[in-house]
Amino acid sequence: MELSKRYEHSEIEKKWYAKWEGAGYFTASPSSGKAPYSIVIPPPNVTGVLHLGHALTVTIQDIMSRFKRMDGYDVLWLPGTDHAGIATQIMVERNLKATTGQSRHDIGREKFLEKAWEWKEKHKDGITSQLRAMGTSLDWTRERFTMDEGLSKAVKEVFVRLYDEGLIYRDDYIINWCPHDNTALSDLEVEYGDEQGSLWYLRYPVKDMPDTFLTVATTRPETMLGDTAVAVHPDDERFRHLIGKSVMLPLMDREIPIIGDAELVDMEFGTGAVKVTPAHDFNDFATGQRHGLRMINVIDGNARINDNGGKYCGLDVLEAREKIVADLDSLGLLEKIEKHAHQVGHCDRCKTVVQPILSKQWFVKIKPLAEPAIKAVEEGRIAFNPRHWEKTYYEWMYNIKDWCISRQLWWGHQIPAWHCDKCGHTVVSRGIPEKCPVCEGHLTQDPDVLDTWFSSALWPFSTMGWPENTPELKKYYPTSLMETAPDIIFFWVARMIMMGMKFMDDIPFEKVFFHGLIVDEKGQKMSKTKGNGIDPMEMIAKYGADALRFTFAMMPVTQRHIKLGEKNIEDNRAFINKIFNAVRFSLMQFKEGEIIDFNPVEYRSDDFSFADKWILSRLDTVTGEVNASLEEMRLSDSSGALYHFFWNEFCDWYIELVKPAFFSGSEKEKEVAKKVLMKVLDASLKLLHPFMPHVTEELWQSLPFQYAGKPDSIMISAFPKKSGFDSFAADAMVMERMLEMITCIRTIRAENNIKPSTEIDVMLSLDSNVESALKEKEEYLRKLARVKDVRYVRDFEPDRETASAIIKGGTVYISLAGLVDFSDEIKRLEKEIGKVQKDFDLCDKKLSNPSFLDKAKPEVIEKEKEKHAEFSGILEHLRNRLSEIRK
Repeated sequence: MELSKRYEHSEIEKKWYAKWEGAGYFTASPSSGKAPYSIVIPPPNVTGVLHLGHALTVTIQDIMSRFKRMDGYDVLWLPGTDHAGIATQIMVERNLKATTGQSRHDIGREKFLEKAWEWKEKHKDGITSQLRAMGTSLDWTRERFTMDEGLSKAVKEVFVRLYDEGLIYRDDYIINWCPHDNTALSDLEVEYGDEQGSLWYLRYPVKDMPDTFLTVATTRPETMLGDTAVAVHPDDERFRHLIGKSVMLPLMDREIPIIGDAELVDMEFGTGAVKVTPAHDFNDFATGQRHGLRMINVIDGNARINDNGGKYCGLDVLEAREKIVADLDSLGLLEKIEKHAHQVGHCDRCKTVVQPILSKQWFVKIKPLAEPAIKAVEEGRIAFNPRHWEKTYYEWMYNIKDWCISRQLWWGHQIPAWHCDKCGHTVVSRGIPEKCPVCEGHLTQDPDVLDTWFSSALWPFSTMGWPENTPELKKYYPTSLMETAPDIIFFWVARMIMMGMKFMDDIPFEKVFFHGLIVDEKGQKMSKTKGNGIDPMEMIAKYGADALRFTFAMMPVTQRHIKLGEKNIEDNRAFINKIFNAVRFSLMQFKEGEIIDFNPVEYRSDDFSFADKWILSRLDTVTGEVNASLEEMRLSDSSGALYHFFWNEFCDWYIELVKPAFFSGSEKEKEVAKKVLMKVLDASLKLLHPFMPHVTEELWQSLPFQYAGKPDSIMISAFPKKSGFDSFAADAMVMERMLEMITCIRTIRAENNIKPSTEIDVMLSLDSNVESALKEKEEYLRKLARVKDVRYVRDFEPDRETASAIIKGGTVYISLAGLVDFSDEIKRLEKEIGKVQKDFDLCDKKLSNPSFLDKAKPEVIEKEKEKHAEFSGILEHLRNRLSEIRK
């Protein structure tokens, strides 16, 4: 296959992805005799768009999938999308309002769900087409959706089994409520942050004790309408005598008891007396349960005071707060107000202040499920990478609370429970029950849906056909790898482990690999407002998916914060161009139509040149490093090794070293050089394929060699292993010293402005073993460093006109006599120092100016700092060089 002059990524990436998918290369085969390797994709929102986190996740998973597929495994990488309950419902509601002016309540649940399914079908291809654009080798024949028929069946089955075992229950319980989204939230869906508020001191009259008051301190005075007790510490001598008596609740004229409670009350905080509102505070709710207190809900789902709030009914909580405080003040029952910083919970989606309210909800009794999940990680059956995330996992799991799984939405898995309209009996069933088994009354299905994370928790086994015992479950469960972000350890990872251990009696995955948060090149969090975000689809359009993928692979992805700038992607596109051009150069050495009959796995030759032995030895070493680092998921190590090998060793050195064989060598030398080129390119492209699949396929298809059993695609070829070139290690070491010498000589030439065409004399003081080996290979030194005369010396004392450089195993000396006019060089260096000094001083002046530091944008200041450091380094180098010459 002929190569174009330039690498046009867009056409090539689309072409090869279509061919791979059409050929069925992504499809797993449960009946194959190969060992399994399986991953289930963290399902993105069905109506979402690909963001950097998704792109990083699928890149890591695809690298491992392609590596394992080439390494002989039967790979199942299962794709799918999440129905994303509240996020999708909000989008559909907005669209409905914009197009018809109606709300979901105007059209009813059935019609609204029809609209939601239409929306899902219309937008489902968005995220999947973006996943394809990333080059993901997902098994699209097994694509799943969290609300498809099979997964809905699995959700019902799990719910019914847990309910029958008493592990799902429905109860009046205090929950987090979002007034904006009008739904319950789990504890994990609430974000807490410090806010400056107030502490109001309210005076409650003690009954039958004139002029005696209990003063309570509260950050939420509006909740006093629902108070059902005042608590004091039983050991507090100030109030112990009041325990058992009552106070009259101001404004409501309701008698409430004074109770003693050591768990709730901190004698040192506030006044030592605490108002108890069981329906609107989690700690108060627990206190109410301990003491059998009434639970009066005074705040409704819209964060307004309800009928239980008397004359304040209808006011929102902030309006009620203001009026209640004013009324208490007028009655002389407001003692004082203090400024007070405290934590306030917000909905993690819409950022509305969350209201703790008493509500009838469905819960999972979680501790019995958590215990085996904790044990699975403790025993090492599931490995976390990095391991420090195990501590975070344990901290949450050991202190886990029951999981509120009901949501007041319409889009989602409707809870499979029916309530009798006549007697109130509840029936939980896999199917639709006809009538109440108690009184034969009419049954109405519970209107709530399940938390999105409930169906996601079943993802590793429900997607493979559970509760049926499918061939996929038998072969691919437990899965091999789960790759995700650590911010969903609790939302998803822990719950998958719990559900897997419960319903499969086994772990859901063997390894969990956590990547960090991608930030910009300055370490700042990316955001639209800052304008520093990176859209992966824009980067693919501009640089290609392979450049983006390789950039991800080169990053230290397990760090908490991963710095990324567009320049990184641009640089890796340059690397791809380098690979492309190297292959084009190699192809130019072949005659038109020339094909080598050559198996790169079996090829051996005794006719290798010194350079051939070096590059083959290096290829062997890198092959071993890449295999080892990929097995351990050290992606930056493997990609970094390949980058260095291909660019710095193969392109920068070997191609230069082998050119004489092509330009002036014998036919035998040319034949060997071609085979070595094919060996290195074949192996290198295969090693690079998991990282940059499209360009490697394009280039591999162009290589002019053939052999029996050669596969039709690089992605189904065997991943390279070490080829046994260990016998070349000694030659390779000598070449390393040779290249080090050439580099040193070139550096000295550049520093002294010696023209590349000028031949120089070199003296070498080397260890005896290095010297004897190098004497046979002097032609490389002469050609590549433009050396005229080479002398080997011992105990050499250089004069002032000799430059030197230390290498491993010796020292290189270069005579500068007659090559450098030191007086002219001193003048040139002084002039250059003066020029750079001016730039440095200007930069230094800016950074010393408080006005500049206050007014300039952070990125401008950062750029000046970089320039300052750069000028400082240049000055140091020039001054050192000047000092050496003057000596």
